[in-house]
Amino acid sequence: MLCAELAEKLADTTPPEPTGLLLLSYPLHPPRKPEQLRTQHFFHLHTPALFVEGTRDPFGSIAEIEQSLKLIPAKTKLLTVEGAGHDLGFKGRAVRGELTPEVLPEFQSFFAE
Repeated sequence: MLCAELAEKLADTTPPEPTGLLLLSYPLHPPRKPEQLRTQHFFHLHTPALFVEGTRDPFGSIAEIEQSLKLIPAKTKLLTVEGAGHDLGFKGRAVRGELTPEVLPEFQSFFAE
């Protein structure tokens, strides 16, 4: 089971229910296999979710993610990281905290609403 799927299932079934989910680089499908979507559980997701995706992620294009988010009955938002792949540019950047300024304000705003 994918870590993201497990987190989503736990969010919907384990009391107390979390306020929301932050999903980094959700693997929508295996690279170059868009027909193998990993969205069957999206219909059951009732926890608000903020998705952070790189515009060059081989696990799902921004258009594919946008379309898939429509399957989720809970509130969702997509934050894109321009030019980033599946690692969101964390390699070497996360240690220096360069991505945090992009994600943290969106996270706080999304879950404050």
